[in-house]
Amino acid sequence: MKTKLTLAALVLIASPGIALAMCSDMKPAQTATTCADGTVWDSQTGTCIAPVSS
Repeated sequence: MKTKLTLAALVLIASPGIALAMCSDMKPAQTATTCADGTVWDSQTGTCIAPVSS
């Protein structure tokens, strides 16, 4: 019984760390908050580009 209780306590202690490690892959690698004047953020390429006028 003591072994099961110890194992359960270890699992509960480790759970938040495992969840945090699994979610770290979901964050974008890099984002831009501002681009230089005359450029806009292109989410497909992940860079600032000159705007395309139609």
